[in-house]
Amino acid sequence: MLYQRSSALFTEAKKVIPGGVNSPVRAFNAVGGTPLFAKSAKGAYVYDEDGNRFIDYINSWGPMLLGHAFPPVVDAVIEKTKQGTSFGMPTAIETEIAELAVSMVPNIDKIRFVNSGTEACMSAIRLARGFTNKDKIIKFAGCYHGHSDSFLIAAGSGAITFGTPNSPGVTEGTAKDTLLARYNDIENVKALIEANKGKIAAIIIEPVAGNMGCIPPVDGFLENLRLVCNANDILLIFDEVMTGFRLAKGGVQELKGVNADIVCFGKVVGGGLPVGAFAARNEIMDYLAPQGPVYQAGTLSGNPLAMAAGLAMLKEVNADKGLMNRLEEKTKYLHNGITDALNKNNVVHTINRIGSMISVHFSEGAVVDFDSAAKGNNETFKKFFHGMLNHGIYIAPSAFETWFITDALTYEDLNETIAAVEVIAQTL
Repeated sequence: MLYQRSSALFTEAKKVIPGGVNSPVRAFNAVGGTPLFAKSAKGAYVYDEDGNRFIDYINSWGPMLLGHAFPPVVDAVIEKTKQGTSFGMPTAIETEIAELAVSMVPNIDKIRFVNSGTEACMSAIRLARGFTNKDKIIKFAGCYHGHSDSFLIAAGSGAITFGTPNSPGVTEGTAKDTLLARYNDIENVKALIEANKGKIAAIIIEPVAGNMGCIPPVDGFLENLRLVCNANDILLIFDEVMTGFRLAKGGVQELKGVNADIVCFGKVVGGGLPVGAFAARNEIMDYLAPQGPVYQAGTLSGNPLAMAAGLAMLKEVNADKGLMNRLEEKTKYLHNGITDALNKNNVVHTINRIGSMISVHFSEGAVVDFDSAAKGNNETFKKFFHGMLNHGIYIAPSAFETWFITDALTYEDLNETIAAVEVIAQTL
């Protein structure tokens, strides 16, 4: 395929935008080459500025559960735009989407809408600290909760050490309030708690990880995490920015039957527009200003266009009784097809899948945490990525990102993808 227009646009972008992109992974640094510039998208396909069509497995990093330019969402945004794009005042549609979200998700009474997943997670941490009057948090290596300072922390020298910043601009003081745990390792979590008795406000986790590839929780991990939090007066925060309204209508809380104290949302809840949210039971949410002492605000929070898109999306998800089963069956079909194609050519790999999230790890053995995910063969992934791109298949330009399946994908699309993998596997 030719990418001349994208290449020219990237050259121009680098003159006025840092690295030529407004979010780093888009730059293709992890895989090499020139990033594609999207021009349009419809259903399961995205089209670049050179006119190439790609079967899309990124889907704007998750929001396009029902496909690009989904008509009810598009129509809702157009109609709302005619009435004004922003008011800085309360609107009725904010209550409407809040009522629907609360009715769909277990264990929440109130929800506040913000502008991104980063903002949702950042606000959830502040709320947890204010509610518990404690400072420290535990996060897990490989889980991404946005680019707030508290979350950009790398491991220290031992299992029970404070984190150290892994981005310039994050202070040592901030890092010392963040403890780093191993995903799927409850004993490691217990050791961190024991070493910091009475100081931990919250544990934040992607209940299904999507930022070290797709990594589901092992049996009993979330359940034991809930018990540990109960025993130590620690709030459990589920970052369901990726998984909320995708793996089940009520997210992982519903899927796994484990309740969190605070839940963060993004992606699907905005229907493709910039929306995040965080929610909890009344006693926690009532700590937020203007009712309580914990301050959080946003000029564009509850923007009517974003609320219209999100409401249209949630209505469709809530009404479609067969949606989750269809998504899971398509993902399973793709999983089996890719496995067969790679096995035929003796390509070492592991595939993780849950619901409509899936990732291919070019490594031996189970991938259950960041350390095992990091053992994957990145050179093989680079070849695989560019091979897929040349066959008209667009996957995440990083070995550490999940694929997102959309209901707009047909079995013909899935077969085309599997056929591409069979050809590419011969070169790996």
